[in-house]
Amino acid sequence: MKYGEFHGTSSRVGRDRPFLLLLLLIVSAVLAWSGHAPRDRFTWFLEVLPVLLGLPLLWLTYRTFPFTPLAYGLMAIHAIILMIGGHYTYSEMPLFDWLQVELGWARNHYDRVGHVAQGFVPAILAREILIRKSPLRPGKWLAYLVLCVALSISVIYEFLEWWVAVASGDEAVAFLATQGDVWDTQWDMLLALLGAMAALLLLSEVHNRQLRRRGFL
Repeated sequence: MKYGEFHGTSSRVGRDRPFLLLLLLIVSAVLAWSGHAPRDRFTWFLEVLPVLLGLPLLWLTYRTFPFTPLAYGLMAIHAIILMIGGHYTYSEMPLFDWLQVELGWARNHYDRVGHVAQGFVPAILAREILIRKSPLRPGKWLAYLVLCVALSISVIYEFLEWWVAVASGDEAVAFLATQGDVWDTQWDMLLALLGAMAALLLLSEVHNRQLRRRGFL
């Protein structure tokens, strides 16, 4: 990239800073609330660990690889979902306890929301990285590989849940959040895949516009 192109891109990215600072303040506030007297401290740590690792990583890579506002906004929403789940545990989130009673659900479905997000958000992140760092351009092959990445992330997360359960025994019950469903793992992966598909269908054009405005596409 030539100097002029780099300078123009840097200028456009710089205009995103107020929005990014607002996201940082919101995520930091929710993190502080989430960490105050959670229902299970071990579960809280496991659930918010991606946030604790991701925030410093995003800070360090902001100048060398700034994401689009869409990607940052989705990451903030995903972080909030994780932190709420960490505070209450996924099987005891109060709003979904109320919905369970009112709608006659067999379980608290907040963890289902988390797994849809686990596909929805990584799909846009994978799409952006592949567009900017590979020869791929919007089309069928890009969409297919994005879905593969999103599903792989879900599978890896299920492996991590399994390994934590083996290592810590009963302490991991709240983290697993299966609520007695023998098909919970399969549901989690399916919902992540559906979330990724929804992200591509709903946000690809918006994502493309933001990439073009910043000189990334």
